[in-house]
Amino acid sequence: MSTLAPGARISVLFDAESIASRVRALAGEIVAEMGHSPLVIPVLKGSFIFAADLLRALHEAGAEPDMDFIGLSSYGRGTLSLGEVKIVRDTEAEIAGRDVLIVDDILESGRTLAFAKDLMAARRAKSVKTCVLLDKPGKLAVQMKADFTGFQCADKFVVGYGMDMAHAYRQLPFVGVVES
Repeated sequence: MSTLAPGARISVLFDAESIASRVRALAGEIVAEMGHSPLVIPVLKGSFIFAADLLRALHEAGAEPDMDFIGLSSYGRGTLSLGEVKIVRDTEAEIAGRDVLIVDDILESGRTLAFAKDLMAARRAKSVKTCVLLDKPGKLAVQMKADFTGFQCADKFVVGYGMDMAHAYRQLPFVGVVES
């Protein structure tokens, strides 16, 4: 356990070394399936650290990905999904005719990832694949399965490695659970 704030402790679920190893493996899987030049679109804010590491791993695997960002929100400042996905920041890159890889931190309800995938398809992407660091099976509110998954995750609210609790704990180099 690691102490970060008075009264708060973090139990580590996935340490930095395990994450780094899995990210390298994911990059190999992505290159094998999507080729060397996908348009990578991380969903901000939660996936930014995962996406940065994944982009470097894709480069090491011989890919030359292009990238853009999309900001989507369904949580606001709380820990429960609001059930409605909103575009906070839209992509700028041309989507039509391109192989798109949407990168997100976690597949839980599936709403955000399904929204992003449908949006890219509507913009006439050649193909749309999805990659998530964490998958929480059994929590889906919509029909959604990630094409590439880092880890299966227990049904706990997780923080670290870009994921937050009311905008705190994103900087942690691991994925963990806040304990009171």
